[in-house]
Amino acid sequence: MERVRDLSELPKAHLHLHFTGSMRPATVLELADKYGVRLPEALIGALTSGEPPKLRATDERGWFRFQRLYDAARSCVREPEDIQRLVREAAEEDVRDGSGWLEIQVDPTSYAPRLGGLIPALEIILDAVDTASRETGLGMRVLVAANRMKHPLDARTLARLAVRYADRGVVGFGLSNDERRGLARDFDRAFHIAREGGLLSAPHGGELTGPASVRDCLDDLHATRIGHGVRAAEDPRLLKRLADRGITCEVCPASNVALGVYEKPEDVPLRTLFESGVPLALGADDPLLFGSRLAAQYEIARHHHAFSDAELAELARQSVRGSAAPADTKERLLAGVDEWLSEPVSA
Repeated sequence: MERVRDLSELPKAHLHLHFTGSMRPATVLELADKYGVRLPEALIGALTSGEPPKLRATDERGWFRFQRLYDAARSCVREPEDIQRLVREAAEEDVRDGSGWLEIQVDPTSYAPRLGGLIPALEIILDAVDTASRETGLGMRVLVAANRMKHPLDARTLARLAVRYADRGVVGFGLSNDERRGLARDFDRAFHIAREGGLLSAPHGGELTGPASVRDCLDDLHATRIGHGVRAAEDPRLLKRLADRGITCEVCPASNVALGVYEKPEDVPLRTLFESGVPLALGADDPLLFGSRLAAQYEIARHHHAFSDAELAELARQSVRGSAAPADTKERLLAGVDEWLSEPVSA
């Protein structure tokens, strides 16, 4: 039997995890039963079998189906105690996978109607994050994300709110949902507000559309990180630009395959990005729907892309360096990576 190091013990940072999508399947089923929510059969099947639903979000119909399942799961989160449970369980799962730092991404407008408004919703989330961090020992912060499907004025409101709570645990501002809808430059004012307030810029790009969407995130939104960014592999000049500027791409291999961006795990251009010098932070995206969490993304790099333990350790280092963690947390995690690599392998 091949002797390998345990990837769940490799210290790492998790920079691409969506709030609703972080839930455990059992939690969704329990909450649906609690509130009498009728879940779509496709979602129930995925939650009970452990197999991700068959999705192909590379066309509009497929993305709508994905969003429908996601919205159904989100409708099960209704009370502050549900938020607290979601956050605590997400932290527990990350700790189990070796994460020492988690930046969880949320659009608080999704929960505001049931939690008393936008400000109460964000405060409940931030309080839950603070409690979960203390209880689990996981460094944990929040990235507030606007929705491309909504008006840019809504994004500006969210950006101002995110800046207001920068001292309560908000570290960044993002832009999610279907990148084929809404031009990046339509949201430039919101990202300007966030940057002026000291938040990092981490919009989604280069997933459902090609390299141009990554360039738009750099040129129009002054991104310091790119959510996904894998399609940059199709443009050597863009790869060099990302590498030269040290822009971290939050790559989610299992998600890319589940959504039909690539046919097979080995088709995800991890090697191309890594060997081009682009900093990477592997992420689970929405494990509720895609069926695998953080350590599994490193397993994909090991088994489908032949990453050595030294290369996997470098991926972990890059995730830590690309995070918004304090300097002492980064130093501790980087030292842990070196220790993991120095330990003898076990069967």
